[in-house]
Amino acid sequence: MGLFDRISRVVRANLNDVVSKAEDPEKILEQSIIDMQEDLVQLRQAVAQAIATQKRTQQQYNQAQTEANNWQQRAQLALTKGDENLAREALVRKKSQTETATALKTTLDQQTATVDTLKRNLIALESKISEAKTKKDMLKSRIAAAKAQEQLQNAVGKLGTSTAMGAFERMEEKVLMMEARAQSAQELTGTNLEQQFAALEAGSDVDDELTRMKAQLSGSAPNQAALPGTAQSSTTSASTPSNSAVDKDLEELKRQMDQL
Repeated sequence: MGLFDRISRVVRANLNDVVSKAEDPEKILEQSIIDMQEDLVQLRQAVAQAIATQKRTQQQYNQAQTEANNWQQRAQLALTKGDENLAREALVRKKSQTETATALKTTLDQQTATVDTLKRNLIALESKISEAKTKKDMLKSRIAAAKAQEQLQNAVGKLGTSTAMGAFERMEEKVLMMEARAQSAQELTGTNLEQQFAALEAGSDVDDELTRMKAQLSGSAPNQAALPGTAQSSTTSASTPSNSAVDKDLEELKRQMDQL
């Protein structure tokens, strides 16, 4: 393959690609209908011209036939009158008109065939144009639907990367984090409350026990004071070390409580 052939092929390929990209289906469909309608107008004009020519030839043929018949009658008339020369001249004229009529008949047959062909082509073209118009409307509807679908898909494809969608997703994540923190705080608050109530319950038990011990201690002193005279003095003297032991126990109990 020569260099110029390769260059020519590359140029044609690029031109075809440019033309293909520049083609708008709707505009091409409309232009195709316009072109076919222009062809239809030209075909109708051709049919009309052919029919007019056919009619003119038909008139000429009919006139030649009529002239041939007239010269036939004149030749008979001249022969009846005994004028053979005049009859011969009439027959010569008849022959000329007959030959003209024969030639015209051949032309007329050809023109009739041409007119019939043109009429069939005209009917076929009208049918194709009607069908093309119907298809054009259908194709335009399909083109509109395809464009709408393409725009929708492009819009959906851009949702994941658009700024608005990104901001929306960030806000959604932020709301989820806020809900998670609120739930965690609620759980922690519930735990603290349970611990506080448990501490209160535990402190109540200690206070109750302390109250019982105080009641026992305060209840033992009157019993000792109710003893007789001599025994009372000895009891009093004996209760002194006992009270000091109780105080020690109380101090020890307080010290233990402070260490809790």
